[in-house]
Amino acid sequence: MTWIAVLLVGVGVTDLARSIRPVPIVVECVGAAVAVWLGLLAGLTEPADLVALLLVAVAVVVWGQLVTRAFAPGGREWPALLALGSALLLSVLCSGWASPAGGLLGDWLASVQLPALQRVPPDRALLLLGVFLVQLSTGNVIVRLVLAATDTVDPALHDTAGDPEQQLKGGRLLGPMERTLIVGLGLAGQLTAASIVIAAKGLLRWPELQSRREQEHVHRLTEYFLVGSFVSWLFALASLALLAR
Repeated sequence: MTWIAVLLVGVGVTDLARSIRPVPIVVECVGAAVAVWLGLLAGLTEPADLVALLLVAVAVVVWGQLVTRAFAPGGREWPALLALGSALLLSVLCSGWASPAGGLLGDWLASVQLPALQRVPPDRALLLLGVFLVQLSTGNVIVRLVLAATDTVDPALHDTAGDPEQQLKGGRLLGPMERTLIVGLGLAGQLTAASIVIAAKGLLRWPELQSRREQEHVHRLTEYFLVGSFVSWLFALASLALLAR
């Protein structure tokens, strides 16, 4: 699973860097560089691993470029979604050829004075890092892409007064927090608690969706809320499935 972990780290860093400072080309290169550097730090130095790291770097750059084009006026969302899905599928299919993580990362985990980390194998630590990184910003990117691809929201309205996201404020922050909490509760074996979190979100959003001020837009807002929430939850659950042992 080391190749999958490195890919997730690269994608997660790219999207996080874009959310902080959206500089074209630079954010993708930063994500690709971090992914390759972390892979080498984890001891992925066999010929097959080096080829995989090169392909991961290319996939990260392609993902970043396609996302940038998708969010531009007249952009298309499906290429970015298909590119990421294909890269993840290929990583899963080829995961059996990946070398186990070790190297300096393994040495550090063995020497760190935190019992919880000392018990975590390097492979799993790398995958945990990748999974939690993509919950922060990549999940929001996926949600936006799906909303636009399904015509649930017009990409041209992004960050304008007509954007439902501006009316259901807080989603950019609540989404990462919610996904991280779901993954964390799932890892702790508390799936029931995770389902309570999901139900609570719907109850808390209900008055906002039914406010008199939004009555003329209530159907569009409800669709936006439901599609966006389900995509976000499925993204968190799919990430959790990668961590299942």
